[in-house]
Amino acid sequence: MGEDRNIPAALAGADPLTARIIGAAIQVHRALGPGLLESAYQQCLRFELEAGGIAVATEVPIPLEYRGHRLDCGYRIDLLVEGTVVVEAKAVEKLAPIHEAQLLTYLRLARKKTGLLLNFNSAYLHDGIKRMVL
Repeated sequence: MGEDRNIPAALAGADPLTARIIGAAIQVHRALGPGLLESAYQQCLRFELEAGGIAVATEVPIPLEYRGHRLDCGYRIDLLVEGTVVVEAKAVEKLAPIHEAQLLTYLRLARKKTGLLLNFNSAYLHDGIKRMVL
């Protein structure tokens, strides 16, 4: 995939799926630039991934287990790619520690290993990417 060559090695890691997600996110950012709502980037990223033959689910509910009870508290994963990678799309001035904490919590609650935090409100998307692994 041509866009993969623009992905910093530290972000892509050894996971080809993560590299493809980042490549698709770069394509979306190149086309739209910063300044839109998170939901716009989320839908465009879904479109880009599905066009590449990658399975994507959006707004995936995450139940919270508390004291042996499963509760629906309204937590939702922006994108769940191939059932394994949690993607949280942001459109904020700067990623903050709370955004990283949110992704780590979603990974833990969803019992997934790998997540991407993508801030589309960055001048250069590679400055707004955080790859996290539990």
